[in-house]
Amino acid sequence: MAFPTPLLLMAPAAAPAWPLLLPFFGLLGLIATGPLLFPKFWEKWYAHIAVSLGLLMLGYYGLVRHDWHTAVETLAEYSSFVVLLTALFVVGGTMYLNLNVPGTPGRNVALLAVGAVLASVVGTTGASLVLIRPFIRLNDARIRPYHIIFFIFIVSNAGGMLTPLGDPPLFIGYLRGVPFFWTTWHLLAPWLLANSLLLLLFWLLDRRTAYPAPLSKSEQRRAQSKKGLPPFDFNGRYNLLWLALILGAVFLDPTRLPWLPSLPIAGLHVSFVREAIQLLAAWGCYRTASPKALAANHFHFEPILEVAFLFFGIFLTMMPALQTAAHVAANPAVASRLTPAALYWLTGVLSAFLDNAPTYASFLGLSLAGHQLDFAQASAVQQFATDTATLPLLRAISSGAVLFGALTYIGNGPNFLVRAIAEKEGVPMPSFFGYIGRYALPYLLPILGIVSGWLLWM
Repeated sequence: MAFPTPLLLMAPAAAPAWPLLLPFFGLLGLIATGPLLFPKFWEKWYAHIAVSLGLLMLGYYGLVRHDWHTAVETLAEYSSFVVLLTALFVVGGTMYLNLNVPGTPGRNVALLAVGAVLASVVGTTGASLVLIRPFIRLNDARIRPYHIIFFIFIVSNAGGMLTPLGDPPLFIGYLRGVPFFWTTWHLLAPWLLANSLLLLLFWLLDRRTAYPAPLSKSEQRRAQSKKGLPPFDFNGRYNLLWLALILGAVFLDPTRLPWLPSLPIAGLHVSFVREAIQLLAAWGCYRTASPKALAANHFHFEPILEVAFLFFGIFLTMMPALQTAAHVAANPAVASRLTPAALYWLTGVLSAFLDNAPTYASFLGLSLAGHQLDFAQASAVQQFATDTATLPLLRAISSGAVLFGALTYIGNGPNFLVRAIAEKEGVPMPSFFGYIGRYALPYLLPILGIVSGWLLWM
């Protein structure tokens, strides 16, 4: 895969004409309204629409603008994104985890808290795909949309702040020179603050939902013994080896390992070694999966196909939107106002609607340039991350890129995938705008504001 270039470096001499933004915003509008206003038409044609718009933009960039560099880089980033998501989807879907106890607010909070920790170890995507089905089964018939929404808030986003493995922007920072444990030390406080407030808010909401009368521990044991079920049932533990292989392949980056084979395409050195390893691991995992786990999880490839088709269109139509954002950010009048609070909100809002990895890289590159540091030099990035004068800027960029991914369905890869899995399991999920208006703005946005206040205080 090609290494993501900051928006400020990939922007053309002139900002893209505004009509080029229409395919991107049109696709977002269709994703938001299609399932609600014309569900049958959308379900039949969404893949054709997304792929057609993506190919239209790809053809324009390559054949009209002759900007094959941006086109090839975007395709490489999309390939890396969808391959990793597919591999983790297969591993998560072929492991069966079930808690044979009734769901309660306390148990739900405990599972979400475990997911928040796990997200920083195996990534938000890995943690989401391993835990979403057990979370739905734990609540069984009383599952509500807000359960899935808060799962997205916590496990699919806010939990991934403690290591570079947690979320793609942080991994970009690590590859550029940010020390591996920088995130653990400097993002621990916002991680604790955001996840604690989200868990508390979820507990307050969840305890208002009608639960069946809880059984005593002896009654639970008798009920389980009659069914022949253990309290904890896990099938597919050997798939953890496939998961380790997939996550280990993430570190096979050609910029750090120049000996990896690559192809020179449009001025880029594109290597698909890690993607090949991840796909082979996914294939091996699926071929050796337990039929019991596949049946229990209702495993099929429709959710990941939906994500792959839609994000193909999103990634390619997003190119002019990313470059327009680059021109705005590169304005000296804008750059002079990039305080930690401004960086937090700018990085965050753009990450909620655009790809958070290049957004993170762009604002990091802009901040480095403002302090006469070179983004291309790892020593300069490390200095920026450790200097007391510039450290708050990187903390704001990192926090915004990760936390705001939960603000929309498209803000982070696992969001849409979790939504698709939940819908296949019969959970009536809100629309694109319903997610934002009914949940993200009233519940998540105030917590993002509290984190912003903490960053200012620090």
